[in-house]
Amino acid sequence: MGGPTHAQDRLGRGLVVLQFVLMGLLALWGAPAFVGGFAPVGAWLLAGAGVAVGLWAVSANRPGNFNIRPTPRAGARLVQSGPYRWIRHPMYTSVIVLGFSAAWAAARPWAWAATIALVAVLGVKSVFEERWMLAAHAGYAAYRARTRRFVPGLL
Repeated sequence: MGGPTHAQDRLGRGLVVLQFVLMGLLALWGAPAFVGGFAPVGAWLLAGAGVAVGLWAVSANRPGNFNIRPTPRAGARLVQSGPYRWIRHPMYTSVIVLGFSAAWAAARPWAWAATIALVAVLGVKSVFEERWMLAAHAGYAAYRARTRRFVPGLL
């Protein structure tokens, strides 16, 4: 793969913008409950799980290999250790879990709607990323066949 096309790059950037807008809204709406100490215990547990998965994913990846856009970096290697052993997109899983945590803490319908929108954006982003990873990494098809997208054993 000689790098992303202009259309792929624009699509990737647009999905990242949507992702960060939704993440920002969820953080804004959920933060008062966490800071004020009235977030439900379950929301705290989800937040801890989301942070743990995210940190584990970052630790399994080498610097310069990670890309926030769905287009693979030139020269990047396919990571299959840490949470990547079971989940193809553990950073997305982390963001989704944190989104649910924030919506639970915010306890507002629009926070739940934003979380569902975030899941949809990350779902679309992962579909394109996987298409481009297949073109960039010879072993991606086999890796994809033995792992799950977001949740081991389920999804």
